[in-house]
Amino acid sequence: MLKLDHLAVAATDLEEGRAHIEAALGVATQPGGKHANFGTHNVLLGLEDGIYLEAIAIDPDAPDPGRRRWFDLDDFTGPPRLANWICQTGDIDEALALSPAGMGPATDQRRDDLHWQMAAGENGHLPLEGTYPAVIAWGNTPHPSTRLASTGIRLERLIVTSPVAAALRSTLRHLLADARIVIEQGDKSLRAEFSTPSGRRVLE
Repeated sequence: MLKLDHLAVAATDLEEGRAHIEAALGVATQPGGKHANFGTHNVLLGLEDGIYLEAIAIDPDAPDPGRRRWFDLDDFTGPPRLANWICQTGDIDEALALSPAGMGPATDQRRDDLHWQMAAGENGHLPLEGTYPAVIAWGNTPHPSTRLASTGIRLERLIVTSPVAAALRSTLRHLLADARIVIEQGDKSLRAEFSTPSGRRVLE
């Protein structure tokens, strides 16, 4: 039903987000694009196993989108950090029906020639204290990972720390089977551990 799609580093400035990823993983990111519906922009990094990493920030040149931005970017402060995880599905209506309240509707999104549907929480805030994954459906659009350069970087473990870990585990039990994803009790945070050509690296 759900499959890990990508990880998102939030930042107040995209260049700071890019630098955070590159310092942690030792590899240059690639240009991404702009998200007109939310007034954001991103840069990308391809990972092994068909997933990818993005840094995302409010685009200072974009008009106000007239809505709360995804990933709580309107309230984001402090240095860049790994803030959200996103899972893909082949049936977004069914996935949302089985997700906790507060996911919000699936909305149509576009970046350049990419088109997808995504539910990223009501008013930009995801359920279960912001630790539930956003849900994305690519439909007939080629997955962005197919356009990204190979880096040899592989996600080994994603530690999702949640103040409501038991509820998060229970909700995802029949939706997501991925041994790389570990859910722990505590204040909200994400920690990703990678194997890379230069050794083990961590992104937080």
